[in-house]
Amino acid sequence: MSTTFRGSPLALTILSLLHYKPLHPYGVQRLIRDWGKDIVVNVGQRTSVYRTIDRLAEAGLVAVRETERDQAYPERTVYEVTDAGRAAARRWLTEMIAAPKKEYPQFPAALSYLLLLTAEEVPDLLEQRLKQVEDSLGQLESNLAEQRAQGLPRVSLLELEYLETVTRAEAGWLRAVLDDLRSGRLRWTPDDFAER
Repeated sequence: MSTTFRGSPLALTILSLLHYKPLHPYGVQRLIRDWGKDIVVNVGQRTSVYRTIDRLAEAGLVAVRETERDQAYPERTVYEVTDAGRAAARRWLTEMIAAPKKEYPQFPAALSYLLLLTAEEVPDLLEQRLKQVEDSLGQLESNLAEQRAQGLPRVSLLELEYLETVTRAEAGWLRAVLDDLRSGRLRWTPDDFAER
């Protein structure tokens, strides 16, 4: 079996949860949601959890512990992390923390082609985004306050702190760009780029 499996946030999450206890794929997905990790890992599609577990098993990073049979549920395969999986999770975790990965989110890509729109069209679009970013920020602040009130250790809240900080920064940046657009400090026309 190969352990050249490339780490991903979902694979790291699955291995981390299997450190906690052996689980079946549905249990993994449920625990991700119960622990609020779905704000940093996309588990909207259950098939992605199953596919990732299959790939982890093929790489020898998880193994079948048992198959549960219960009349109320279909047969469920319970997985546990292997020693190779523990080592891989530590390696991926240290790499993900220490070295920024080049990521290609949609918003900066869209901004790079903003001149396909007119300067008059953009404020409404950015206002819509700002509203959603502010809503997300409010939810993050609420979640963080709730988690702190439960007395959870700060180390278990760092991803919420990070997301709150990044979301607050985006909201501030959006407000500044909107201000520049409205004041006329930021303007463009198609002719500005015709000869470039």
